[in-house]
Amino acid sequence: MEKFSATRLEIPDVIVIKPRKFNDARGFFMETYVEPVFMKLGVSSRFVQDNHSLSHPRGTIRGLHFQKPPHAQAKLVRAVRGSVFDVAVDLRRASPTFGRWCGATLTAGGGEQIYLPRGFAHGFCTLERDCEVVYKVDDFYAPECDAGLMWNDTDLAISWPIPHREIVVSEKDGRLPAFSSFVSPF
Repeated sequence: MEKFSATRLEIPDVIVIKPRKFNDARGFFMETYVEPVFMKLGVSSRFVQDNHSLSHPRGTIRGLHFQKPPHAQAKLVRAVRGSVFDVAVDLRRASPTFGRWCGATLTAGGGEQIYLPRGFAHGFCTLERDCEVVYKVDDFYAPECDAGLMWNDTDLAISWPIPHREIVVSEKDGRLPAFSSFVSPF
C-alpha cells in the first residue's frame, strides 16, 4: 500500500497530496514528507525553510502572496489544526492557465497537503477558529521580493467559502494591488 496519494487540480502543476495515516488507541502516525516519494509524485522542489501561522478568527485570509524572482518560492502547505480553503493563482505568463485559480480544502484531520510550484500566488481562508498552517518553501524569505495580489480581485473571481463581510485580512493584505495592474515576472 502506498504511503501517499496525489491528485492534480484543474491547474495540473498544483497537486494535493494525502498521506496514509496509521491510527490506533494512542492516536495516529503519518509521514508528511518523503523526498524520493514526493519526487515521483511530481514535487521536484528541495525545501529549505518551514513556516508556521496561527489564525484565530474564522474567515481569516492570508494572501495572495508570492515572492518574485530571483527568490521565487515553491510551497508545500498543510493545516495542522483546523481547516482551510487553500488557493493557488497561476502567474506564469506562458501558461495556458495564466490568471486562473484552483483551490482545495486542507484539514488537520485528513492531513492533505497542497504543492504549488514557483510562479503561483498563494492564499488561504480559515474555515474555523484557531487554525494553524505549516508550509515548506524552496527558497528563503527575501523581503525585497515579497509581493502579492488583492484577495478579492474581481478579475480573479476566487470563490472564497466565507461571505466577504465576514473576512478578516491584515492591513498589508488589504492594500495589495489588483491583477489588472500586475506585470508578471514569471
